[in-house]
Amino acid sequence: MVVRVLATDGMDKAAVAALEGAGYEVVEQFYEVEELKEQLKEFDVLVVRSATKVREPVIDAAAEAGRLQVIIRGGVGLDNIDVEYARSKGIVVANTPTASSASVAELAIGHMFSLARFLYMSNVTMREGKWEKKAYKGTELAGKTLGLIGMGRIARETASRARGLGMHVIYTNRSGDIPDLPYEWKPLDELLKESDYVSLHLPAKKDSPALLDAEKIAMMKPGAYLINTARGILVDSTALCDALDSGHLAGAAIDVFTEEPCQDERLLHHPKISLTPHIGASTKEAQRRIGEETVKIIRGMFH
Repeated sequence: MVVRVLATDGMDKAAVAALEGAGYEVVEQFYEVEELKEQLKEFDVLVVRSATKVREPVIDAAAEAGRLQVIIRGGVGLDNIDVEYARSKGIVVANTPTASSASVAELAIGHMFSLARFLYMSNVTMREGKWEKKAYKGTELAGKTLGLIGMGRIARETASRARGLGMHVIYTNRSGDIPDLPYEWKPLDELLKESDYVSLHLPAKKDSPALLDAEKIAMMKPGAYLINTARGILVDSTALCDALDSGHLAGAAIDVFTEEPCQDERLLHHPKISLTPHIGASTKEAQRRIGEETVKIIRGMFH
């Protein structure tokens, strides 16, 4: 029987060609929950990105049908999949954790430049016919302290690039100081107080409280910037906007949102926030690597 692969959020063309060339059938089609539950009865593999949510009802339907063997998340985070529940039903869950690290790190750095030099705002005002040169006196990244919350693959890629720009890098994480890293570990509260830029690089569970709530944001260094390319749920958006309005924070950059597409009007129109629509892994290179890792996982299971 031909192994059937459903890619609900798309797949790199080279990966599709590689799978089809090896005798697999690949279907690229997004389905809403009820239809997805029906479709999974006819597939061996489900490949998702961030748009498709694979929760217990979907997993139950797939497990009852008995055909689905593996769910692959093309990317790092697994928060859109009920991982342990799927595994309890005998379904393998895998991801591609290394494929997009460089791309997300470059976006985080890009957002820092955007904030430091008002690129996100001057681009808009110039298109409106304004010449606000005096309003956009920026700052250099060199010599500034970057505080990384989390120190996984993406954070390490971000740290190496920041160091090359002359930034001082400190970090905090849940497991404590990591031996042999050329960066200083700090407790979260100290990191927030000392950092000119704070960048988030850690996963989040779907119902987790915000890591950076009003109390934590108040601890941040006056005039600091916040970068979030990790998960929207990690930051209390109301508290963030309040801190920007008061002048406590100078700016923020957000690529991820609690609800996507973002419906938060205050975030969408805030003049101190640089926004991107969850494009951290959206580079040609990352998509190629994600595709390659996905093919490797599938062929490893159905060789």
